[in-house]
Amino acid sequence: MANHKSAKKRTRQTKSRNLVNKILHTKINNSIRKLNNELNAKNIKEIQASFASVNSSLAKAVKRGLIKKQFVARKLSSLSAQIKKI
Repeated sequence: MANHKSAKKRTRQTKSRNLVNKILHTKINNSIRKLNNELNAKNIKEIQASFASVNSSLAKAVKRGLIKKQFVARKLSSLSAQIKKI
């Protein structure tokens, strides 16, 4: 365990940041999973709404520095290609 005051503060900050990052990752994964379920069901209107939420959550994660910009570009490209197939 940390002994210095600043090191104790860093552990507190790390715990809270890890919690927020975990929540954001879960939100991203759930929105992608929901979009995949909609793609399997082939509901066009719900697919568009789900794709918008995926795009939004990924953009927010990039803004926070949680994930890389190239990962988002690759993910959105593959998802939009799947949508175009329907």
